Amino acid sequence: MKLLKIWMLSAILIFCGLMVFTSCSNNDDEIPEPTIEGLRDGEWTGSGEGRSGNIIAKIVVKDGIIVQAIVVSQSESVFAQDAINTILGNAVGKQDVMSVEVDGVTGATLTSTGVVDALNMAILAAMGKETSNAKNYQDSSCDIVVVGAGGAGLSAAVAAAEASDLRIVVLEKQGIIGGNTNYSTGGINAAETDVQKTLGIEDSKQLFYDDIMRGGKYENIPSLVRNLVDHAPATISWLTAMGADLSDIGLMAGSSVKRTHRPKGGTAIGPHLMKVLKEATAHQNIEIRTSNKVVGLLSSNGTVTGVKVLNVDGSTYTLKAKAVIIATGGFGANLEMVMRLKPSLSGFATLNHPGATGDAFDWVIPLGGATIQMANIQIHPTAEAVNHILITEAVRGNGAILVNHTGKRFCNEMDTRDVVSAAILNQQFSEAFLIFDEGVRKSLASIETYANQHLLMQGNTIAELASLTDIPAEILIESIARYNTQQKAGVDDDFGRSATEMTTTLETAPFYAVRVTPAIHHTMGGLSVDTETRVLKADGTPIPGLYAAGEVTGGLHGANRLGGNGVADIVVNGRLAGKAAAQRCNP
Repeated sequence: MKLLKIWMLSAILIFCGLMVFTSCSNNDDEIPEPTIEGLRDGEWTGSGEGRSGNIIAKIVVKDGIIVQAIVVSQSESVFAQDAINTILGNAVGKQDVMSVEVDGVTGATLTSTGVVDALNMAILAAMGKETSNAKNYQDSSCDIVVVGAGGAGLSAAVAAAEASDLRIVVLEKQGIIGGNTNYSTGGINAAETDVQKTLGIEDSKQLFYDDIMRGGKYENIPSLVRNLVDHAPATISWLTAMGADLSDIGLMAGSSVKRTHRPKGGTAIGPHLMKVLKEATAHQNIEIRTSNKVVGLLSSNGTVTGVKVLNVDGSTYTLKAKAVIIATGGFGANLEMVMRLKPSLSGFATLNHPGATGDAFDWVIPLGGATIQMANIQIHPTAEAVNHILITEAVRGNGAILVNHTGKRFCNEMDTRDVVSAAILNQQFSEAFLIFDEGVRKSLASIETYANQHLLMQGNTIAELASLTDIPAEILIESIARYNTQQKAGVDDDFGRSATEMTTTLETAPFYAVRVTPAIHHTMGGLSVDTETRVLKADGTPIPGLYAAGEVTGGLHGANRLGGNGVADIVVNGRLAGKAAAQRCNP
């Protein structure tokens, strides 16, 4: 599809609700000037389609003018970063929608269009305009309803469609699809995969199982862990067959070996995964309805028979189905709920998208559905301290270290998330600095997103970097030199970081720092399910017709989730839920 000039105040959406705004004209004189309407102050997000996948942008509006524009999630190439930065700069000061021809960049057409589309969606939202299909629906029926259009929901929908010729409808309360998957950067954990074998990485399902149990403090439900481990390799092959690039494997904290599958160069997994799944849903003729919020479940004699949905105009309709799959994600953005369950997290920022509010529990609990380990809420150790943007632990996996405000290391950077978070919270201001060099930056493409967001402090020397961070230069120089010596020797005498985890020295200028602090990241508790993804009652019996997958469920991760297991959870169990629901429809 050829994308041309954008001059409009209402969005025309295509392709299952991932919004791309287009209009056509032969000359500029025929294009009416846009009517400027006031932008509402606040933060607003939007999405667009780039060359490599979904692009999520955020604008900050103050006094009716855009004062900040950033891309918070994308998987474009390193070569597109200059174009992205130029377009973001053009957005600052704007009061109305942008134009690809005026505000975009020649030579990076698809990326330029995607960024402008994402910014325009955010601008329209700031104007109070409807940014998704405004269609209202009437009562109807289908075979399978999937609630939530993130990674788990679309995995379920695609798997169900592959299993049988069924009518499948995916409902998404947000104006865009993707949920927290849009922001995922790390990768997908799996053991004994063909990719590992090709790269000469020795791993085993048993070692993967042991790492998960140990990382979760043995609070995990063993059957759920075993189920994930056993089905993960086939899921990697499934995604690869659909066109996913999972050819790069990295190391994440808590894993004994490299098993985190990701796109070549360490590009962010989330936008890439959503692109692959979105294309698969289109190929399977799966219907996705955005801005359609489920407000309840339909049931008859204890069996779930469909959902009740809120239209964009405020009216409601019912959608009956033979099976319902809940894939609504966690509740990390519902700070009231988080604080009620875990008061110690009062005052923490969240890394979750606004839709992660835990709506599903209000539908399922009245039907007798059980929950498990709801107070098991994970904070991620490295959220950028000002904008609260997740800095993937793959940066540490590729060689970065942590130092405190005095310039000293204080922990094994590759320990589990709960341990590293606790260590940072014990430092001055509950903060730390993530330190790495140009070699680490070049080794991980997702770091370019952080550079694009202006999160990196850069110094041509370690002393210059120290001055930017207000760290004593002599101490920082000494700390990095000591780490480099230990890395070369393969022994961390200070904190026990293994030789495998110390992947490189930090010697190549320029040098970088990101100020980080822990933030609410993942809710490990949720609906109780079995290995067939059936939602369970307190007595362990399933609720007929109801399935759940992804972060909305509990018990898999125990007290602490390992990096790379979040995306593994959504695609492995999303796929299993889709297959189970299809089996119910066609036994």
